Amino acid sequence: MGQRNTLKIFGTIELYCARFLYQFQEVFNAETYIEYLEKILRHYYPRRIHLIQDNASYHKDKDVWSWFSDHRRRIEVHNLPPYSPELNALERIWHHTRLHGTHNRYFPTQDELRSTLTSTFRSIQRNPTQVQGYLFPYQ
Repeated sequence: MGQRNTLKIFGTIELYCARFLYQFQEVFNAETYIEYLEKILRHYYPRRIHLIQDNASYHKDKDVWSWFSDHRRRIEVHNLPPYSPELNALERIWHHTRLHGTHNRYFPTQDELRSTLTSTFRSIQRNPTQVQGYLFPYQ
């Protein structure tokens, strides 16, 4: 109706088995990113994690880097070069989501958009082989 409604989503994909983890957010900032990183650590406990992240401003925040320093035994961070979405495996998941969930659809409310996204994400989580082909170049 003349306005653009969006939802903010943190997402992580484990490349080798296409396991997908996501979280809706009200805002992207260092504090919410650190909360999401804590969730990743709990989810993948006790494995060591190699996190590849893009160049979002909150990824570069001093509090985030302090958190990485405090957790370097469990998580190692790698930054993508600037302006390189083709190197970000998660971009292919977002593309899949747009293609199979939101493309050419009108959502009168944010709740309907959230419901559709949740359904699409759960489909990915239940059947990771459906998106594994998208991840081939990164494995």
